[in-house]
Amino acid sequence: MSFWSRLFGGGGSSAEPEAEVETYKDFSLRPEPMPEGGQFRLAGTISKGEKNHKLIRADLFPDKDQCNAAFSRKARQVIDEQGERLFNQ
Repeated sequence: MSFWSRLFGGGGSSAEPEAEVETYKDFSLRPEPMPEGGQFRLAGTISKGEKNHKLIRADLFPDKDQCNAAFSRKARQVIDEQGERLFNQ
């Protein structure tokens, strides 16, 4: 890759693939771990139709896969507890 391509972001994408979207009780769960100090903060989006709720927690994980699994568990818990009320906040 040439100097100019590296400088201006040309060439192939080095971004990691996004985590798979999971469906639970007609809700879509999209983990979006936030890098922070060499770890990952639990974060993601819970969606149903056009409605979205951003879930961000204080929990930190050393591994992105662990963070994604924890998001899935927490999102399911929130859906079980709040259901559609999740979007009325």
